Amino acid sequence: MKQERRWVYYAGLAVVAAIWGANFGVSRKGMETFDPVLFAFLRFSLALPFFFLLLKVREGSVGLPAKELLRLAVLGLFGVSGLEIAVMYSIKYTTLANASLLNVAPWPIFAALFGPLFLRERITPRLVTGGIAAMVGVCFIILGGGEGFDLSSGHMIGNLLALAVSVVGALFNLACMPLMQRYSALRVSTWFTAFGVLFMFPFTLPSWGKVEWTALGGSEYTAILFNVFVCTVFGFVVWNAGMFKIGAARANFFRYVVPASAVGAGYLFFDEAFTGWQLAGTVFMAAALLWISIERREPAPIGA
Repeated sequence: MKQERRWVYYAGLAVVAAIWGANFGVSRKGMETFDPVLFAFLRFSLALPFFFLLLKVREGSVGLPAKELLRLAVLGLFGVSGLEIAVMYSIKYTTLANASLLNVAPWPIFAALFGPLFLRERITPRLVTGGIAAMVGVCFIILGGGEGFDLSSGHMIGNLLALAVSVVGALFNLACMPLMQRYSALRVSTWFTAFGVLFMFPFTLPSWGKVEWTALGGSEYTAILFNVFVCTVFGFVVWNAGMFKIGAARANFFRYVVPASAVGAGYLFFDEAFTGWQLAGTVFMAAALLWISIERREPAPIGA
């Protein structure tokens, strides 16, 4: 891959991670009205027709061979339905600091550890040192806030769910990679989202009657539309394309932008405090990701 072309994918990963981080604040407003599972279902179900429309316009067809459907169904079950539900309940049963740290920090490590099970990527010394440095930076960002990290027994269920998110999320990303050797990132994203919506629907049944649909206002519609078009349609396609081009292990370290962006959104929109430790962590993390990005030697092609 040409050096100037590679920067497009790195920039895309950083932008998407920043959007997902800012969405913590947007979703917080949305979930004042909707149950968490229903809000996640609305996000993905409303995005689904646009995935299919975009796929038809760009590639001329929407189908996949029947032999691939079972694999995509499993990806949708675990990577969309299971993962989104686990994220929401990890936040419910532990502190935001615990959930952010355990959801985000181990994810790239698990992606690197499990990588050989799915594909052959070169793990370079620069990637290892830069990844560790980025993880240190993100720990400063999360632990430097007012909540800190709490390992008390009352938060154990949420902590375990948050750690499970990292494991399942890394496996989900890696399992998508072989499929994206044969089909576009858009086609793969469309179909695992379709199955995810199908499997998530039964969990929403108790929630529909709790919403006063006629009383919805601009903030609720804004939260839904931002989640549908920006976080899901744009975010999934750009992230999966970037991950395929530069490698899963390398791409997943850009998830460390998520908590930095979430802290920034809290400061800008919710008047939350921003400490010197968090600023130092952000600078440290950004330098580490830049260190990873400017490596001149390309990772080995996936499957090579």
